[in-house]
Amino acid sequence: MPKPTPRSVANLKSKILNPSLTSHFEVEMNFPGPVRELIGSEQEKLMLSCSEASLPGSQLTTLEQTYDRTGVTEKFAYRRQFDDRIDLTFYVDSNYYLPIRVFEKWISFIMNEEVPDQDLKDPDYHYRAKYPDSYRMDGMKITKFERDYRNTLEYEFVKVFPLSISSMPVSYDASSLLKCSVSLSYIRYIVKDSGNQRTSQFNLRPSDQARLNSAAFAGGLANLAVDTITGNDFLGDVAGGVVGALTFLR
Repeated sequence: MPKPTPRSVANLKSKILNPSLTSHFEVEMNFPGPVRELIGSEQEKLMLSCSEASLPGSQLTTLEQTYDRTGVTEKFAYRRQFDDRIDLTFYVDSNYYLPIRVFEKWISFIMNEEVPDQDLKDPDYHYRAKYPDSYRMDGMKITKFERDYRNTLEYEFVKVFPLSISSMPVSYDASSLLKCSVSLSYIRYIVKDSGNQRTSQFNLRPSDQARLNSAAFAGGLANLAVDTITGNDFLGDVAGGVVGALTFLR
């Protein structure tokens, strides 16, 4: 029997004490024409407001073959099955409610709701979805990176479109950050090990993206805390802005 391999503490530390952090990621998306027109120059702002995403998963679908004489059952893979959706969560800005407007517009575009409001109020209105190639988009990417930017892992999704917008509770109780959660469908994803060759459609370094993710969260907590303690929303906004800026500039 082989003996365990002796390892030094320094060797173990160098191999296992360098975990990946969940806050280092970037999302890129492509939108159909009418949605791009709505976003205009605000697409970078929308992508930076994405506070949560999920790295997708998949599994192999198998067939079983039983051999009666030996009592052995074997499994054989015949297809790769991908998760049926990807979930994204966005902070909602108070200037334009951009994430809500964008994904509501995309869903309305899919269902041909570009008609007068009076027609939509008609109880007999019939929904007619557009042809899939007009609303399913390629080019959505989730990129996982680290602080030193040495390694990146890029997931590119094929034929993406929104399935649902989760309801967003509002309340007169203690204020909290409004978030918009969206589920998107896709047919498959492609994993790319980009190494140091990764490029972004945004003029933002990965380290800055991670700091922005942290800054938005810290600023939101400060805003909420000051609002709750003082009851003054303006002071909360000021405190949130200051804490967010200081967090980003660290």
